[in-house]
Amino acid sequence: MLARAEALELLKNSAPDHLFIHALETEAVMRALAERLGHDQEVWGLAGLLHDLDYPQTKDTPEKHGLLTAETLTGKLPDEAVQAIARHNEINGNLPETQFDFALRCGETVTGLIHTAALVRPTRMQGMEAKSLKKKMKDKAFAASVCRETIKECEKIGLELGDFLTLSIAAITGIENEAGLAAS
Repeated sequence: MLARAEALELLKNSAPDHLFIHALETEAVMRALAERLGHDQEVWGLAGLLHDLDYPQTKDTPEKHGLLTAETLTGKLPDEAVQAIARHNEINGNLPETQFDFALRCGETVTGLIHTAALVRPTRMQGMEAKSLKKKMKDKAFAASVCRETIKECEKIGLELGDFLTLSIAAITGIENEAGLAAS
């Protein structure tokens, strides 16, 4: 299996800064989900870290997004991780089926909501609560590109929305310095 250091090198060679931060945040959320749900944190974390590896090449061809990464990582990650990466983008024709698939979808999507919320708070990640994120989710203009329905897929992995948001906030708070979200 690919080591995390190798995965980081792959990302550094292809991802712009904002995508690199998104990858780190997704990795943190996926590791927390794996721990909560009793799965392999390393496998789930690497899937989170690398899920958008092909985005710079596929941003103009969304029907290929996820498929190129899956092809690149076949044999380097367990099949379940490769499949979750291919299935995180339903536009490419691969619909989510497993708990891993749904976890990656909601886990990577929630990072956009949390990151945006942190940027408008004076204390950034510190003190952020699920109830304030639930309120922000109702405001369609806030983080408008974040699909609220995909975040709500957390229920398909057995987590209520508030619990999922709390877990995700804690995960990203754990890497707030690397993500540029520490209060100054």
